Amino acid sequence: MSAVVQDHPVVSQEEWLEARKELLTEEKKLTRLRDELSRKRRELPWVKIEKSYVFDGPNGKETLADLFDGRSQLVVYHFMFGPAWEAGCPRCSMGADHFDRSVIHLAQRDVTLIAISRAPFAKIDAFKKRMGWGFKWVSSYGRDFNYDYRVSFTPEEMASHKFDYNYGLSGFPSEEATGTSVFYKDSDGNVFHTYSSYARGGEGMLLPYHFLDMVPKGRDEEELLPDGMAWVRHHDRYDNQQSKAQCHG
Repeated sequence: MSAVVQDHPVVSQEEWLEARKELLTEEKKLTRLRDELSRKRRELPWVKIEKSYVFDGPNGKETLADLFDGRSQLVVYHFMFGPAWEAGCPRCSMGADHFDRSVIHLAQRDVTLIAISRAPFAKIDAFKKRMGWGFKWVSSYGRDFNYDYRVSFTPEEMASHKFDYNYGLSGFPSEEATGTSVFYKDSDGNVFHTYSSYARGGEGMLLPYHFLDMVPKGRDEEELLPDGMAWVRHHDRYDNQQSKAQCHG
């Protein structure tokens, strides 16, 4: 019998149902709070984009306005992939593994989902092919976009160990960070920045965590702290036999 079962109360179906209903009350409170938070997020003021941003992608040079692909709403996933890196971040990759199936659904609601990284487009394209992804992913290499949206940091900032990330001077342990930014384009072609989130604000992109939070062991990352996500690999780099053994161990 596993430690999870040994240490956990086992009750009758009737007792379980009573406990489950109590938890449902708490879950409903959280749902209503999430709805209210989403409403406040939509009501945030916007910033008009005055700066000209250009990216390298499968269609050559494209502006930020071009990336909307005929829709009015754009979600940008700031994928950690620095110019000198040989591959994209495994943790960002865990989120991106689910993008392709989301893109078609989001398009029905006037939303375009893309990724942007600072790595040159040739590196991005090669890594994307390795991972088997089809979503659009462009490069901001040699330009200000990543720095302006606080997901890339200069050598001077890194040396200071204290710079703006996630709306505070907490710094970040890498020259590349993750985040999500949202933009809106009106009928006149004006583009507005409406929202950005960083750090744990992007957990919603990591779909496996939604499932892990439901199972008895949860995320089961305590022994890995302070880097709880140390277990994450690119999907083609896991030891499948080890994973099976861990599931039954």
